Amino acid sequence: MELILQLGYLGLFIGAFLASTLIPLSSDIIYAGILLVFKANPWIALIIVTLGNWLGGLTSYGLGYLGKWKWIEKIFKVKPEQLEKQKNMINKYGALLAFFTWLPLVGDIMSLALGFYRINPKICMSFSLIGRFLRFLVWTLLFLKYGEMFINCLGIKQF
Repeated sequence: MELILQLGYLGLFIGAFLASTLIPLSSDIIYAGILLVFKANPWIALIIVTLGNWLGGLTSYGLGYLGKWKWIEKIFKVKPEQLEKQKNMINKYGALLAFFTWLPLVGDIMSLALGFYRINPKICMSFSLIGRFLRFLVWTLLFLKYGEMFINCLGIKQF
């Protein structure tokens, strides 16, 4: 994590990308570190973290899209009827699920599922981007308002 922070904006992009795949990282912590410790420009950082996180989510969607029903049936012993039932549910709420792919833990799985069930890529991309942007916008606004307080309370050394 320290290496990612030391890379600055590039580290922010890489960390946000990896955090939105199945790799267990927290883009929120990386973003906080970049803003609080390195005093990055919050608006540039907002764009970078959003794009990195969104592209990582699209990667998960793409991996899901490559998946085959036969594999799931064979590896996880899931019956075709159960997959069909899940597909119907995801078809019904697909765009709404794409908006929430920013959620920790379940968001990565949702991205994979949306790809696996081949939910409209343009809609998924759009709603995922909006959701992720709003998530990091909230963090940005919180850091702008309370960032100095966190720095002082935690005794963080800034670079």
